[in-house]
Amino acid sequence: MKSPALQYRFDGPDDAPVLILGPSLGTTWHMWDRQVPELAKQWRVFRFDLPGHGGAPAYPAGSVTELAERLLATLDGLGVQRFGYAGCALGGAIGAELALRRPERLASLTLIAASPRFGTADEFRQRGVIVRTNGLDPIARTSPERWFTQGFAAAQPAITEWAVQMVRTTDPGCYIAACEALASFDIHAELGRIGVPTLVLVGSDDQVTGPAEARTLVAGIPDARLAVVPGASHLVPVEQPAAVTDLLVRHFSTAWQQPAYDSSTGQMAVVVPQASPVVAAPQQMSPVAEIAPAAQPEAVLGRPDPYDAGIKVRREVLGDAHVDRALAQADEFSGDFQEFITRYAWGEIWDRPGLDRRSRSCVTLTALVAGGHLDELAFHTRAALRNGLTPVEIKEVLLQAAVYCGVPAANSAFKVAQQVIREETTPLE
Repeated sequence: MKSPALQYRFDGPDDAPVLILGPSLGTTWHMWDRQVPELAKQWRVFRFDLPGHGGAPAYPAGSVTELAERLLATLDGLGVQRFGYAGCALGGAIGAELALRRPERLASLTLIAASPRFGTADEFRQRGVIVRTNGLDPIARTSPERWFTQGFAAAQPAITEWAVQMVRTTDPGCYIAACEALASFDIHAELGRIGVPTLVLVGSDDQVTGPAEARTLVAGIPDARLAVVPGASHLVPVEQPAAVTDLLVRHFSTAWQQPAYDSSTGQMAVVVPQASPVVAAPQQMSPVAEIAPAAQPEAVLGRPDPYDAGIKVRREVLGDAHVDRALAQADEFSGDFQEFITRYAWGEIWDRPGLDRRSRSCVTLTALVAGGHLDELAFHTRAALRNGLTPVEIKEVLLQAAVYCGVPAANSAFKVAQQVIREETTPLE
């Protein structure tokens, strides 16, 4: 059966490269209105509505894969073969799906307020129950507190009301189906196969899919960089439009120069930009985000030195601040040890493909509990959060450890982990 086409619109020159903007659940293509004037100067901007959103035909799609297939079918009908893609939340999930299943179609990718897994399946299925029972009004009334910072919602009542009405006018059946799509979406194990240049963009105050989820994406996607936009929550393109526009222009202007996907080898040739940070230019005093520089690979003959991979993995898992402190404190006495653990623990073991980083964090936490290594347990709890484990999952690891490592050891571990999780998950004032 032919996939139903999506509702769409174009802006910008007919002969320009196509840049697709994907919406979040409950929104319409109008969430990108503030980006289009600038983006349309360089690209033919393609926006689409999810099924049943913004007056689009109500043909429910119950998986992210199906949504991606409908988008591709729509683009095929228009003769669009290769494109850049930026998507927010569910729109970002669609972009990741495209990068995994049809990498030859993508020039580059931006994932905004996205995650390799959105909360838990039960959360989204419970949201579907609410909509079946009470309609979309309860979801609509609470959307602003999920989407915007309190200050923005208070200062922009017209935009807040626009957001509420946008959800209220969505087809309930399509909204429920989209919740099911997010409930079943989980690409943790596949992040390493995303081969297109990727910008991961997140609002600093996003309580739905925040910086922790963004760091998980960056750690897992080989050619990914991170931009955190200050003073923004989940719908960061709406709340901080100038900063987001500038970051998109810079990312796609650079990434579009990359060589195309080679269908004969199944690989994407990646040219890594210079390691100097790219900083968004200020626009009308808007907060500005910095794109973290990509790592510089070195061409070597034979087997690569595991130190190079080790320092990269060590920084991705533990964070630059921790690694910088450890290396700065190294002297003639301890320097060889720092080199040893970077090369062998991080380069040889943590970089092995047999387990993903979430699994390695679970194993590491258990081993540290068993050994009573509470100092290392603290920073590996932070590492586990960076690797995508939720506080609930860390709790389950420690409960399991209590059975096999002993209650006193787990009691001490819970105190350490509880403090770390409080520090990492409590919003800054």
